[in-house]
Amino acid sequence: MSAGVISKTVRGFSRALGRTLVSENSAHAGGLLQGLDPRVKLIGMLALVVTAALSRRLPAMLGLLGLGVALALGSRLSLWSMAKRVWLVAFAFTAMIAAPALFLTPGTAVYSVIGLAITAQGARSALLLIARVEAAVTLSTLLVLTTPWMHLLKALRTLMVPVEVIALLAMTHRYVVLLTETANAMFESRQSRMVGRLNRREQRRLMVNTGGVLLSKTMELGNEVFLAMQARGFRGEVRLLTDFRLRTRDYLAICGFAVAITVAVVAGR
Repeated sequence: MSAGVISKTVRGFSRALGRTLVSENSAHAGGLLQGLDPRVKLIGMLALVVTAALSRRLPAMLGLLGLGVALALGSRLSLWSMAKRVWLVAFAFTAMIAAPALFLTPGTAVYSVIGLAITAQGARSALLLIARVEAAVTLSTLLVLTTPWMHLLKALRTLMVPVEVIALLAMTHRYVVLLTETANAMFESRQSRMVGRLNRREQRRLMVNTGGVLLSKTMELGNEVFLAMQARGFRGEVRLLTDFRLRTRDYLAICGFAVAITVAVVAGR
């Protein structure tokens, strides 16, 4: 690990923290989805995701993807950021899984690559899988980016999700951010005190020491946070200063979700 690699590591942690901050800011942006009751968003988005997973026709899934893009625009989210963080990543991952279907699915050959025939049926299956994943990931991301984390956890609790699951999600989210901040501070401290380059032995020692310190901090901090939360009465229930209340816009959103789901189900048969 050279000084350049340490600098890249620090920048990587900084970008991760920046993305977390952007996600929190987008949840309070005052857009279309941000103004809805979290329970309505949770149920509506989950229903759309399930519909996308069960649809068997490409137009239905493209319609759901288009709906997700429209909701992102209405919620004042950056489409460029969505493309980099969501769409391109989902496409690359899904394309690797769907690629064998192009050649292995029996059907009418439409193109040949190094002696392997791409069939029309295989191309259709690959496109269906990619569109399904893109639609589901887009809708799920919209739910997370437009809802404060604690509001989302409380909405899950109203759907009778076990307290243990809620507590686990809450602690995981907090620890990911906290440990990222700690690791970033450790690498910045190391970088500020380093002169020249590290040899391979020092590189390995640095990584082992960093991992050991993070593990030690995790165990100590976990015990301290657990005791502090218990002392303040936390038993897994998420309590907010404001209660969830359905308003006119929420009822309109329920109708909109119902119409979109119905159309997608009919078109996806």
